[in-house]
Amino acid sequence: MAQKSFFEEVEAVLKKDKRFVSEKGELLRNAVFEASQKMDAKLLKALRSNPTTRKRFFTDVDGIAVFDKQQFGWVVSNRAFLPDSYTRFRNKIGLAIDDNFISASRNVELVFPYKDCVLEGGQTKEDQKRDEIFYNTTLAPDEVDRLLAPKVLTNAVSYNKKSKKVAESFDRDKNNLVIKGNNLLAVASLLDCYEGKVKLIYLDPPYDTGTDSFSYNDSFNRSTWLSFMRIRLALAKRLLRRDGAIYVQLDYHQVHYAKVLMDEIFGEDNFQREIIWRIGWLSGYKTADNNWIRNHDTILFYSRCANELDFRKNYIPREEFKDIANSEAERYPIEDVWNGNEYDDLNSIAIVSFAGETVSKMLNKDDEVKGQKSEKLIERIIKAHTSEGEIVLDFFGGSGTTAAVAHKLGRRYILCEQLDKHVDIILRRLKKVIEGEQSGISKRNHWKGGGSFVYCELAKSNQLFVERIEAAKKDSELEKIWSEMLATGFISCKIEPSKFSMKDEDFKALSLKDKKRILMDLLDMNQLYVNYCDIDDKTFKVSAADKAFTKSFYGDK
Repeated sequence: MAQKSFFEEVEAVLKKDKRFVSEKGELLRNAVFEASQKMDAKLLKALRSNPTTRKRFFTDVDGIAVFDKQQFGWVVSNRAFLPDSYTRFRNKIGLAIDDNFISASRNVELVFPYKDCVLEGGQTKEDQKRDEIFYNTTLAPDEVDRLLAPKVLTNAVSYNKKSKKVAESFDRDKNNLVIKGNNLLAVASLLDCYEGKVKLIYLDPPYDTGTDSFSYNDSFNRSTWLSFMRIRLALAKRLLRRDGAIYVQLDYHQVHYAKVLMDEIFGEDNFQREIIWRIGWLSGYKTADNNWIRNHDTILFYSRCANELDFRKNYIPREEFKDIANSEAERYPIEDVWNGNEYDDLNSIAIVSFAGETVSKMLNKDDEVKGQKSEKLIERIIKAHTSEGEIVLDFFGGSGTTAAVAHKLGRRYILCEQLDKHVDIILRRLKKVIEGEQSGISKRNHWKGGGSFVYCELAKSNQLFVERIEAAKKDSELEKIWSEMLATGFISCKIEPSKFSMKDEDFKALSLKDKKRILMDLLDMNQLYVNYCDIDDKTFKVSAADKAFTKSFYGDK
């Protein structure tokens, strides 16, 4: 009989304790780790009774056996201990840097894991649900520069009341803009043209609720979510004017962590208000919880430079008081609790689904658009900080409410969105806004239609492979994709092509899902989209029209 490896010996000892074994016979690694950190007597006795584990984890000090729980914790948390087939193959072809989990590292991690990493998403369709949609890649400074470099723009179209036509150029001083593509890279591309020029940023990011209520994959671990937000907020700060402001809307899942993060990025002195927005009337399943019923979102409001902040104080006029308000006041100052007093009629269409301004009804679609924010809500924020012609940015475009409100109020806007379904909704919604639709804030602002906007997309490179890998249904499709990946040369620098073969028996034994994961790992994630500096590279086949539009966007004559 072959001698057991060290890890197999440890596993055999641990599986003798029923507390650490699942119904399927699998070792419960977390339960073992927790017991070791608590110096569980039964566990220590079992480890000491086995010669191999006694020698590895115990030291004799004056006749007393001292247990090294840090060393044991490292072994239990090591990826080489109980690795799945995907991890084994990943190690085999050289993609793993080491065998340690960050959570089990002896190093001190400040704030959260991956704090200084660049995390980038590849989700383009609303039905692509993964536990995490971001590539956790630690990049060297030169790689970060390449990843966040300005991108080539393609498929530019200009929309106005009379027509829809190919956009040959872009006027950064006049045009409204909708960009389709990864929002991190889209925002990074805006820096060249808009750094220090945006007056207001409103963001309604994924709440990390685990419910996927707005078609995004809304379930992250906290460190991933914070890293995801951190780099985007840092870029947002660079885009803001010194007298500008940023609003980030969240619920209880992450808002307290976001507050600490924004204090770090914008500075505590620039924290202005925590706004509580009552999101609607209680009804249905919401009332069933045996607890205080949650009925609010939190909006964090920060300035770019507190002593230069441009804020226009607003009041609720008497003609807009709720019917129940019985007061002689001519106006009422707006508090930091919205729709929370007898004067304020700021209703939520996310909850009050029968409201006339819902996108679903506006576009005559049966599929409901969940998570949509009230036009009144965005109107209140925009009017507090901007005048006509000033720029509003929203890089979690969603259903396009920020753009719709900004358009009706005569503000310029930039919207970024990645999901196909949402981009389709945004374009159809803004087209109706231009035509003069009368939902939301239209009547109260005497909106009659007009105006225009330009739509464009980030030009895809490896992102095309990402989408094809995700859509593949069988091995033969993956084989064709891999051969084309090799031809481009845009594969990870951490792998030598000679080390990987789809005919490898270990690879063939993987599930289709894990084979897709391996191919994703092999891609160079710095090359998802085409960099502007590569616009004339024949490899990318950028058309003459796209070259002309991109160069006009960046002001390159």
